[in-house]
Amino acid sequence: MQGIRDAGFDRCTPIQAQTLPIALRGQDVAGQAQTGTGKTAAFLVAIFQRLLSHPPAANRGATSVRAIVVAPTRELAVQIHNDALVLGKHTGLKLAVVFGGVDYEKQRQQLADGVDVLIGTPGRIIDYFKQHVYDLRFAQVAVLDEADRMFDLGFIADIRFILRRLPKPDQRQAMLFSATLSHRVLELAYEHMNEPDLVRIEPDKVTTDRVRQVIYFPAMEEKMPLLVGMLRQADARRTMVFVNTKRVAERLEQVLIANGFSAQAISGDVPQKKRLQFLRDFHNGDLAVLIATDVASRGLHVPDVSHVFNYDLPQDAPDYVHRIGRTARAGAEGDAISFGCEEYAVALPDIEDYIGRKIPVEAIAAGLLATDIKIPPRTWHRGPPDARRGGRPGSGRPGGGGRSGGGGRSSGGGRRPGGHGAHGERHEAKRHDAPAPASASAPASSDGGHGASAGAASGAAPDGAKRRRRRRGGRGGGGSGSGNGGSSGGGGSGDSAP
Repeated sequence: MQGIRDAGFDRCTPIQAQTLPIALRGQDVAGQAQTGTGKTAAFLVAIFQRLLSHPPAANRGATSVRAIVVAPTRELAVQIHNDALVLGKHTGLKLAVVFGGVDYEKQRQQLADGVDVLIGTPGRIIDYFKQHVYDLRFAQVAVLDEADRMFDLGFIADIRFILRRLPKPDQRQAMLFSATLSHRVLELAYEHMNEPDLVRIEPDKVTTDRVRQVIYFPAMEEKMPLLVGMLRQADARRTMVFVNTKRVAERLEQVLIANGFSAQAISGDVPQKKRLQFLRDFHNGDLAVLIATDVASRGLHVPDVSHVFNYDLPQDAPDYVHRIGRTARAGAEGDAISFGCEEYAVALPDIEDYIGRKIPVEAIAAGLLATDIKIPPRTWHRGPPDARRGGRPGSGRPGGGGRSGGGGRSSGGGRRPGGHGAHGERHEAKRHDAPAPASASAPASSDGGHGASAGAASGAAPDGAKRRRRRRGGRGGGGSGSGNGGSSGGGGSGDSAP
């Protein structure tokens, strides 16, 4: 109760009011509610009450966890852990969070020292389990958060692996929470839970009424001026802007910073420590605009997010719900503004079918478009070290995209698709592996990196041929076209870039 007071909770949300009586009695529960309605606090309170009122088994080992919480994303796992630290501060229970990308040995040692409540993502949880760092034989509570997202991300096999290592369903308590209780989620519930009580809060309302939704239809060249104009008009203090690709996220970051906004882009390939730092800065108010791909749209609770912009409409309708759910959380209000541009407006009918309503359309008033917007030159600061070493993007010099990085030729003939420059200005290219020449005794490298080439494998080429191949860049004897200007044939090697 002291932890609940510390968190500032003085009343239950609907999902808490209906699930807590069930969970506190020790029964299994499957809960569905809109995003931002307090599901995390509901299961954390139930976990702590269960562990405090039911002592652990006498033969429990030092590395046996008593409760496990599985979340689909790293950021959500961290958020759950932060909430657990507040709510469980006075319980004396030991908490740990494990996820990929950082602190492998540190997390491993923390588990080996013994914890009561383990929170984490499926991959890292299973990794440590297979190493026998901890065991689940005496677990008293298991929680799956954002269960629908587990399916979307392909974690269902991992989830079943974890659940099958737990005590039998009638020997532990299980809770499952999700924004949608689809048939596949319910199948998982009935397979691995002990006759759970189903709780649905306003299942017909996929989005909360407190989010004011609107959509504009700008031309492609109007999107950037419209965003800058609306951010200025709203006096953006804590705003999230969602995009579909890393390339657009980084470009938006450059443009917004050049126009005086405190902005930062976050995507799946940003190192985990930086992602967590950016989220802390945004949470603390030091960062006004957070630009994100869908890696940040699920489960994160940042108070007082006033505006969410869908700069790109999501291509999957459920992602729209989770994006706009970053605002109007815990009873607050907020605005969700979407841009239906020429590229992504095709997704709008599916989104409206999914949420069960039409999104109000507004015309672009002349005053909304910023006329003095500054467009900075493109920079390539986020490439790997080899890409930053020198050379301009798209050139054949080390550090640039090279003929082989931006559409260079492979030895099998034909051009291979590739990114423009160090990052790939277009969407990540699909690989179309060309057949290797008959004389090659080793497969062509698919990344243009260092290694034995087909030319070297079949015998040294004449010095003149080597020089010609080095001058030609990506036309190595057995290399592929996705390297970085270096020759992968004739014994040459080139710096690789993604």
